[in-house]
Amino acid sequence: MSQTGRTTTLEERVMIAERVDAGRSSPEIAAELGRPVSTVRKWRQRYLQEGRAGLTSQMGRPASGALSTFSPELRATILELRDQHPGWGPQTLQQELSLDTGFTGQKIPSRPRIAAYLKEQGRVRAYERNQDLPEASELPVERPHQEWEMDAQGVATVEGLGKVSFINVLDVVSHTSLDSHACLHTRHPPSQAYQQVLRRAFLRYGLPEQISLDHDSVFYDNKSKSPFPGRLHLWLIGLGIQVRFIHQRPPREHARIERHHQTIAKQAFEGQAFADISTLQRNLQARLLFLNGEYRSRALNGQAPWQAWPQARHSGRPFTHETETHLLDLQRIYDYLHIGRWFRRVSINGTFSLGAQIYNVTSDLAEQTLEITFDNDSHQLLCLPELDTKVIRLDIQGLSKTELMGDAPALLDYIPYQMALPLSYLDTTL
Repeated sequence: MSQTGRTTTLEERVMIAERVDAGRSSPEIAAELGRPVSTVRKWRQRYLQEGRAGLTSQMGRPASGALSTFSPELRATILELRDQHPGWGPQTLQQELSLDTGFTGQKIPSRPRIAAYLKEQGRVRAYERNQDLPEASELPVERPHQEWEMDAQGVATVEGLGKVSFINVLDVVSHTSLDSHACLHTRHPPSQAYQQVLRRAFLRYGLPEQISLDHDSVFYDNKSKSPFPGRLHLWLIGLGIQVRFIHQRPPREHARIERHHQTIAKQAFEGQAFADISTLQRNLQARLLFLNGEYRSRALNGQAPWQAWPQARHSGRPFTHETETHLLDLQRIYDYLHIGRWFRRVSINGTFSLGAQIYNVTSDLAEQTLEITFDNDSHQLLCLPELDTKVIRLDIQGLSKTELMGDAPALLDYIPYQMALPLSYLDTTL
């Protein structure tokens, strides 16, 4: 039976500290030593905050501050519950205290006072500010290759292959089917797959002015309130292509590409079987040429896209494998990052993540939030801790041309491209 109303001895407090170091819980220690759980919690918290010096008995009036008129046991219990359950807010903690038999008959602090105490003790999560990615001003889309829509269709079952996801690219104005890429056995195609389909489209049609994307995590770290652009996004910026993220869910935006998914499915693989992915990919390319050159669209007054918009055959901004390195201008990326701002919380190990890269600062900044900007002159990240005025400079990672371009040489493994245009659907029949 636990003994209440008796002051703990130094030996007992040392025994509590030893068991805390051994990883024992407060109820386990209380049962072993025959002391109330609230007493064990009090000395656990003191030991964790102050070390061996905290085991000295402090009689008399509690220190001033939030909840200073309440018992040390109650304050220690609040902190322990908060540490064990970070998602519990002041209201939940207040209700848990009222249900704890160790505090029966005692006054329970109000929710605002518990909130003030948590803030005083550094147990409140730092507010993460919203900071959208910088975007270019929206302009009316009036000509071919002014804007492309790109999206990955939901997984489809293709006979002979199983589950396949398709990345499709469509020109907004001319309705030209720019490319379709089959990704086998995945629901979420990686960034490299998007680069591959775009390179094929660039080779055939040239570079567009802008590409619109949805909010998939492959394009940026969409779980953050201040997202950092992904590798694909920065690669496009470096090539001189604006990136626009849709602000409304389909069909209010990206309605064309959503309908296009259905068209590609009906034209290229529904009801058909394929022996391998190369055969499926070749059939996709053949049907794209048919849709562009032969298929009469009601949206284009009964004409095929290339008949209605002859200028859709090429944007006038040529792209080749040999010129990609030259076209990729890192200064465009630096200028883009220079207008951005990001907020990241430092882990207990003194690290934080930004753009799929891990950066090391110092464990002294653990649990602090950094305000991060980019210096266009030094090409470094400037990190300002929330509790300090000294800026930390870090070399930015992942921004070399080699890293941004990825595995470009493996582009055309199975699809031979003929640059002479125009092409017709009949030219592709075997």
